[in-house]
Amino acid sequence: MNKPIIRIFEIDGTYIDREMNKAEFEQYQADQAVYETELAQTQEKVEAKSALLEKLGITEDEAKLLLS
Repeated sequence: MNKPIIRIFEIDGTYIDREMNKAEFEQYQADQAVYETELAQTQEKVEAKSALLEKLGITEDEAKLLLS
């Protein structure tokens, strides 16, 4: 698998494109795993919230009114 490309901008406006080195790639993979976990948790919360609102028979705006 090819590693993602990093673009490094220099102060004079030029840039260098290069593949990630081993340490950068490992950090990238760790960051991606955390992102995917957080995304899955967020999706679960949204689904649970939607299911609850549907069960109660109210809209999201009506729920906000109840909380204010």
